[in-house]
Amino acid sequence: MTDATDVTHGSDLSTFEFDGGSLVYRDTGEGRPLVLLHGGFLDHRMWRDQIPFLVRDHRVIAPDARGHGGSSVARAAFRHTDDLAALLRHLGTGPAILVGLSMGGATAVDTALEHPDLVSALVVSGAGTSEPDFRDPWVKGIQAELTRAFTEGDADGYVEAFTQYAPGPRRALDEVDQDVVRLLREMTANTVAKHTGAVPAELLPVADTWARAAQLTLPAFAINGGVDSADCIGMAERLVHSIPGGRAVTVDGVAHYPNMERPGTFNEILGGFLRTLPSR
Repeated sequence: MTDATDVTHGSDLSTFEFDGGSLVYRDTGEGRPLVLLHGGFLDHRMWRDQIPFLVRDHRVIAPDARGHGGSSVARAAFRHTDDLAALLRHLGTGPAILVGLSMGGATAVDTALEHPDLVSALVVSGAGTSEPDFRDPWVKGIQAELTRAFTEGDADGYVEAFTQYAPGPRRALDEVDQDVVRLLREMTANTVAKHTGAVPAELLPVADTWARAAQLTLPAFAINGGVDSADCIGMAERLVHSIPGGRAVTVDGVAHYPNMERPGTFNEILGGFLRTLPSR
C-alpha cells in the first residue's frame, strides 16, 4: 500500500493503492475526522463548497469511490463500504462522522453496519440504505432512459438522463444554477468515460440493511432537498426515524443536490448537527 500525491488530479489529492486498485482522495484539516461521500457517477468535487467550511473544525476526507473520478475501475467483485474501510484504516482515523449523498449515503450506512468501529455519526441526503425501493414513476422513467443509453452505448444520452436528477420531478433543468449543472455534467461524463468498453465488475450487496439499520444507536441525521423525488426523501426519512434520536431537515426549493444548490443553507444545517455531537 502506498500514499502519494496524484498530480494528474490536483496537487492536494492523494492516492491510496491497495490490492483491489486505487482510490483518489482529499485529506485536509485537523480535528475530528469527517468523511464526505459523493453521489453516484460524481466525485469529491461535488463537496467543493463544504470542504472549506468543515476544515475549520474537522479533518475532512473526501474520496472518489471505486470507478468514479480519479479512482480506478474495479476489475473484480467489490463493495464500496470495504473500500472506504480500507482507506480509513490506512489513514488511522478512528471513528469518523460519515456524510453521504445518494450512493454516498448508502455507503455511509453500509459502513456503519459492516464496520461499526469506523463510524461515530451518520448524515445522509437523498438516500436510505443500499437496498433502495424506487416507486416514483419519475425515477423509473430516468432509470429506463439510463438503461437504454447504456445498452446502446449512448454516453451523451446517459449523462443527460442522469443530470435530470438535479432539478427533480417538479422543475426544469434550466431552473438550476447552470454552474452546478455544468459541474454535474462534467463529473458524470468523466465517470461514464471510465467505464466505456469495460466489463462492469459486480457490486456485491450488503444484506438485510433496513432491519439492521433499525438496530443502530449512533447519531443520525438527514438533510434532503424539498423538491427531490418522494422516493429519495422518503428513504432518508425512514432511515433516520428508525434510529433512536434520528432527525430529518428539508432544504426548500432544491432537489437531489442541496449541498450544491444551497451550500450556505446546507452548511449551516450540517454545522448545527455537528455541534450537537458528543466530544470524543
